[in-house]
Amino acid sequence: MFGICKTKFLIDEPFTFRLFPFALNKYLYTMIVKSAEFICSNTQISKLPPPVKAEYAFIGRSNVGKSSLINMLAGKKGLAKTSQTPGKTQLINHFLINDSWYIVDLPGYGYARASKTKKADWNKFIHTYLDKRESLQCVLVLIDSRLEPQKIDLEFCNWLGEKGLSFVLVFTKADKQSSLKTDQNVAQFKKALLQTFDEFPQYFVTSSETQLGHDDILSFISEVNKHFTIPSINI
Repeated sequence: MFGICKTKFLIDEPFTFRLFPFALNKYLYTMIVKSAEFICSNTQISKLPPPVKAEYAFIGRSNVGKSSLINMLAGKKGLAKTSQTPGKTQLINHFLINDSWYIVDLPGYGYARASKTKKADWNKFIHTYLDKRESLQCVLVLIDSRLEPQKIDLEFCNWLGEKGLSFVLVFTKADKQSSLKTDQNVAQFKKALLQTFDEFPQYFVTSSETQLGHDDILSFISEVNKHFTIPSINI
């Protein structure tokens, strides 16, 4: 069981989320990705792959660079489809890595040319997956490092905290600005999130162009995988 971090919501008992029992940049080795393949796309929980392998969900605001980051980590250009149209991903996509764990590409939030009813259906599906998926080990919340804290990102992190879900932050597109500006925006996000959390989640600064963060994220996942056990459920 991972550690517990309390959030400062105005309720009798604070919400919690799990912390990971190892420090960043202190991993034993970097995972080598030998294989990465698309498995399926779904809009129904019942049709997802059996929950017998560790899953890591990637999610963020539309146009945050999610597909590019997934391709960079997998070392396979075009694995996750990139698009110039924000909100293009509208399905839950499973990619099997090294035949042992999944990258799960979730639809972006905050932008989509769809009806309110359709958006509500997506949100319900995504939230159900995140809250109920037995094999989900961690949510990687992607944040555009070029921007000041966005309300929608903070709200999503707070929702994860309310549900007690494990998550880390991944600041993207760090190559688009100076490291000083990135550090300043990360610090601002930390200050904003600590209004509702007692501790700041682990985080990574990344660039799909320069491979920044590649080794750290894969090593982090490798460490979490060591603690994974197949859920005791009927499948």
